[in-house]
Amino acid sequence: MSLAPRAVLVHRRTEYEELIARHGTHGQAAFFLSSRGRSIDEVLRRHERTREALREVAAAVPLTWRSTRVERADLDRFLFAPEDVVVVVGQDGLVANTAKYLFGQPVVGIDTDPGRNPGVLVRHRRTDASALLRAAVAAGSAVEELTMVEAVADDTQRLVALNEIYLGPPGHQTARYSLGSEGEEDAGRAEAQASSGVLVGTGTGATGWLRSLWLERGSPARLPAPCERRLLWFVREAWPSPTTGTTRVAGELGQGQGLRLTVESDRMVVFGDGMEGDALELTWGQSVRLGIAGTSLRLVV
Repeated sequence: MSLAPRAVLVHRRTEYEELIARHGTHGQAAFFLSSRGRSIDEVLRRHERTREALREVAAAVPLTWRSTRVERADLDRFLFAPEDVVVVVGQDGLVANTAKYLFGQPVVGIDTDPGRNPGVLVRHRRTDASALLRAAVAAGSAVEELTMVEAVADDTQRLVALNEIYLGPPGHQTARYSLGSEGEEDAGRAEAQASSGVLVGTGTGATGWLRSLWLERGSPARLPAPCERRLLWFVREAWPSPTTGTTRVAGELGQGQGLRLTVESDRMVVFGDGMEGDALELTWGQSVRLGIAGTSLRLVV
């Protein structure tokens, strides 16, 4: 007998909740903001809109379903199940933060603050939650399969991301590594580099960090679309020296293609979508392959 679907409501602490956690009381938080020329009133209004959205979405869950909530800070400890329908209540970035922990579950994005959020991934209003939840489990439901990027280390560590994966030094030092497409390292054709890191991004990430690098570099490459099975990569601030080169600083990856990086410094970190707290750590001699992930984000439209 199959389990009933479970609605998993993903949210994050509001700015107001973070202020209260830091300052203890509403009055102390209000004083802190006023001393910096800000009012707590708008912060509180946004908090109340978010709480109301969560209440309304929770009430829309069918009575025969199970439901639970998980905060952004707890995502790396939460166990998603195959029968889950994931409802992200918040901003676009929260969808990206959640995507790396999923393996094919449908995702519904609910915008808590229309007009303030771009609404690229949280496309729906809270009043649509009931219909969206039922549509998510219906046969032939309309979903977009958003391409994701993955990094797989030689010790089997794996990380996936919806927007981009960054590889680089943990602080403001220089990362040293060799870089090449798959097979080039064995043939001795990889390039030794020193830089502030490497970014590999998807079509969804083409509205953010990837686009910034693309514009800065004046790249002739076409930015990928969110559902396109294609990635772009850029090396940030590659440094030329007698032992390091700058000839391979950008490129693209299609289905089945990989970019391989071998660490030649004490420590490098690999993290996705800005979540530095959930990163892979690599050290001397370790290698990592970057390419299109086998899983996609199934965004309910």
